[in-house]
This record gives sequence, structure tokens and C-alpha cells, in this order.
Amino acid sequence: MNTLLNDANTPGGMVEDTAEIIKIRGGRPLSGRVEVKGAKNLVTKAMVAALLGETASVLHDVPDISDVAVVRSLLEVHGVRVDEVEGEEGTLRLDPSGVESAHMEEIDAHAGASRIPILFCGPLLHRLGQAFIPDLGGCRIGDRPIDFHLDALRKFGAVVEKQPNGIRLSAPQGLRGANIHLPYPSVGATEQVLLTAVRAKGVTELKNAAIEPEIMDLIAVLQKMGAIISYEPNRVILIEGVDALRGYDHRAIFDRNEAASWACAALATDGDIFVGGAKQQEMLTFLNVVRKVGGEFDIHEDGIRFRRGGALRPVSVETDVHPGFMTDWQQPLIVALTQAHGESIVHETVYENRFGFTDALVKMGANIVVHPHGLQDGPRRVPRRNLEQAATITGPTPLHGADIVVPDLRGGYSHVIAALTAEGESTISNIGIISRGYEKFLSKLQLLGADFDIVG
Repeated sequence: MNTLLNDANTPGGMVEDTAEIIKIRGGRPLSGRVEVKGAKNLVTKAMVAALLGETASVLHDVPDISDVAVVRSLLEVHGVRVDEVEGEEGTLRLDPSGVESAHMEEIDAHAGASRIPILFCGPLLHRLGQAFIPDLGGCRIGDRPIDFHLDALRKFGAVVEKQPNGIRLSAPQGLRGANIHLPYPSVGATEQVLLTAVRAKGVTELKNAAIEPEIMDLIAVLQKMGAIISYEPNRVILIEGVDALRGYDHRAIFDRNEAASWACAALATDGDIFVGGAKQQEMLTFLNVVRKVGGEFDIHEDGIRFRRGGALRPVSVETDVHPGFMTDWQQPLIVALTQAHGESIVHETVYENRFGFTDALVKMGANIVVHPHGLQDGPRRVPRRNLEQAATITGPTPLHGADIVVPDLRGGYSHVIAALTAEGESTISNIGIISRGYEKFLSKLQLLGADFDIVG
């Protein structure tokens, strides 16, 4: 899947929607309509879930992003046939009838920097009795240990063997239900338990589970396949293992992260962006912050329109697991807060190194101070964590162009929006990382009136 868009900057009037280096001329509001498809954080997990079925699955609203391509490659390496449904853009058919073991070299080669392979463990242990995880990559935003995953798999009865180039798992006695209490409501660990417990013998009780909308959508997928899963108060999920599962037909929940990113772009550039496919219910917490900061939004059946309502105001935000303010939302929000009148504070409680992207914003003229051990003062609703940091953003500050190397997915998007907000020209390198989570990113920027050239 490779997107082309009319553009006068290239011969023949077409430009590929992939690039590593772009030059941006900022100072122009972004206005127009963009569409968001299925959430990266659901689609990739639903694709893995197809391994558990005895018949083919059909998944709709699949975005054309590199993380999807990685999961597709890994599934195909394991014998799953993945086809694009003709006449239905963004629809995949996944047939697991030919699942087989894959060589560790193949898995390593196809995994790249993705951390998705860890979620293949439960389904592969059920189907093949063994699984292999290569050394895992991902965005450099702090320690993202897989200990929660491995501890849970051990409780199901998996044998974990650490090897020089990765981890090999086996289940000589099969997998059985377990009582699991997560130290933190980790999304990835919750997904691991769900994908493993649905075919384990007996009942699994998961305490302190993540309850993000994408988790609920994954539960919906698994229930369509024949799983028995119930959600109880206080983050408790019960899963009764079944002997067999079938394929599913499912339309993925929209990508909340992408929707929030375009909303922040509208605020930062003083633009007007309609995000097609965005829904109010899953965005409630974010929408409250938009209103507090002085933004406006209009809810429609087919999406949400975002724009400024006047001068932006400072806010204090604490990231948290759902239903709190998502950590993935704070990075693009900080770009908008550089244009707010006064001092804003963002407390990051989920990852310990997610303010590294602000160095580039300071280089562009932003007044941002990072407090590596957090801030003690002021009322807090989210319990303090030892790893947390805080950032104070004082504005409004005019931003100017700079040369920037993209560090990670959300930080990279934020750098692009900062460059579009800034006066002058910026060169953004390593922009390909953004394609991990934003479909047709450059095409959408052009649709919104961004002024840029692809140079590499």
C-alpha cells in the first residue's frame, strides 16, 4: 500500500507519501479535513488475535502505516495468509489455517524496531507450543520492560528461556488459567493476558487491568471469536478459557491519538481542522482540556471540528492511564501550549523520558523547562510515581525554523507541527518514523495547506 498525491514539486505532478527529509516553511494555519482510520493500538493487536481462530478473520479500517506492515510480515512468516479485500480500502482478510513455526532469523528480520512480537507469544504457544521473541525496539521514550509480559506468561505455565538474540518460550504442559495482578495497569500486559487466557484451560482473573477503549475493542474482537470475557469494577477482567475460537469480522475503533494530534495542530497553528471519524465518547478527557486551553470544537456524526476560540490559555495537565489524559496526547499539546498566554504545567506519570522532544522546541524558541524529578507543589489528582517528570511551558513565544532530527513517533509529529507553527524554514530529518502511526501523513499535511518540499 503506497499512497501518491498530486503535487507540483515533483516531475509528473506526483509525490510519494514517504520521505526521510522534508523542508517546511511555517507560519501558515492548517485548515481543512482529514480522515482517521482504525487505531494503531487496536488494529495491530486484532491482527495478532487472528492467529487464535480456526477460520479466517476480516478486519476493516486498517490504516496504511508501517506498524501494520510489520505485523503483516510477521503473520506471513508464520504461515498466515493476509490479503487486501478487493474494492474495500483498508480491509484485510487473515487466514491462519496454514500457521507454522518460523525461524528466529526471519522473525528478527521482519520485526525491525517494533515491540509487537511479544504479543505473538500466547497465540503461538496455543497453536504451535512454542514462540520466539527477538530483541525488542520501539520508541526511545524510557524504560518499557517486558517483565510484566514474561511474568504473566510464566503464570500461565510457559517456560521462558533467555538466549543471546532473544527469548524462547515453550508450553510443554499447555497453558492454564491464572490469577494475575499487574503492578501497573499496563496496556501491553493486559493485551498479553487477554490473548493468552482466551484459550488457556480454566479461568483467568486479571486485576489492575488497563481499560483503554482499544482494550475494550480487543475484548469485543475476542468475544466475536467465541471467547468468554467479563469486565468487573475496579479494573478486574475475568476470562473463561475455551477449547476453540473462530475468525471475526470487525471494524476497528478510530485512532484517538491521531485525532488528538490533528486537534493540537489546529490549536498550535491557529487553524481549523475537521477530523473525520473522530468520536466524542472516546475523546471526553481530551476535549475537556481543549476547552480549558481556549480551543473550540464542534461534534458531528462523522467527526469533530477543532479550532481556536481566541487567545490560548495556560493549563495544568497530568497524564494517566484511561480514563485519564493519555501520555500520547501531551507531546502535540505542548506545542500548542507554547502559544498560550501564561505558564502551563504538564506532569508526565506514565513514561520517565518523554520530554526529550522538548529540546528541539527550545531550539526553535520555546520557553520550556523540564523538571526531571517532577514538581512537588500544587494539588494533584494522579498519584505521584517515582519515575515521573514535569515540564513548565511559558508563552506565548514566537517559534523560528530549525534543523531537527525526529526522535520518536509522537515527538516527531510534534516537531513537524512546531515547524509549521514557526516563522521561517525548518528541515526535519528521519521523518519516516512518523509513518509508524500516522497514515498518509504528508498527503494530509498537503490537504491542510502545509507548505513543504520533500528533499530526501
